[in-house]
Amino acid sequence: MATGTNIRTYFNGTWHDGDIAVMRAGDHGSWLGTTVFDGARAFEGITPDLMAHCARLNRSAEALMITPSHDARTIHDIVLEGLTAYAPDRAVYIRPMYWALEGGDLGVAPKPGATGFAICLEEIPMAPADRATTLTTTRFRRPVLENAVVNAKAGCLYPNNARMLAEARAKGFGNALVADAMGNVAETATANVFMVRDGELFTPIANGTFLAGITRARHIANLRAEGIPVHETVLSFDDFRNAEEVFLSGNMMKVTPVHAFDDVTYRPGPVTTRVRDLYWDWAHSS
Repeated sequence: MATGTNIRTYFNGTWHDGDIAVMRAGDHGSWLGTTVFDGARAFEGITPDLMAHCARLNRSAEALMITPSHDARTIHDIVLEGLTAYAPDRAVYIRPMYWALEGGDLGVAPKPGATGFAICLEEIPMAPADRATTLTTTRFRRPVLENAVVNAKAGCLYPNNARMLAEARAKGFGNALVADAMGNVAETATANVFMVRDGELFTPIANGTFLAGITRARHIANLRAEGIPVHETVLSFDDFRNAEEVFLSGNMMKVTPVHAFDDVTYRPGPVTTRVRDLYWDWAHSS
């Protein structure tokens, strides 16, 4: 079941209207979860960092021992072709994906070169700039590379994220602020996270337990280009309780303000607004 509307699917070398079936019951990805994807955005007639997302898809595939079947430029160009069916003012979520078709060694490892590929385009509106969320803690943590493929944007990681999100929603909050294996803040259940203290920005250091996102990196680059300090460092939950502003960073909505973490509340802040403005300015000028 899809999340958005007006879906188009690229499969077997051509574009199809609708959410067509692409996987079989016997596909390795169906029964052993060898699937990877990436997410990019088209909105206001632009596709920010599309090439970076296509390149990361191939890196994710390699991390799961799936052989990429398309280079990043080819994926990029297929996406642009598919987007011609949408009006420029439509906001579209772009999801290219791979999965393993066959098993190799003992049927468990993917067979090299046996790869399924598809792209899903679906209309999902961008959130208003002032649409905020709330955070709480969760008992679930981010895994480490020794026991999960945390260096990939892999479907098999998301049941853990879903547990985090479900626990937060059951407590009456919009998302979960999640710890790494050491108990320090890593990210949220669905996005990277930033906090503001004394006018400077802080975000958890990329320590291999979570994907340091493409949009996260773009925010950091935009801010540093403006001379605004950004610190990638170890952060505790108390750091977030004592923050002046908190916001989420992700491809889906780019910047999402946070107005509460458990019983701590934050006022809408100028730094969060500035981060969003800088992103939009960059996206429309690049």
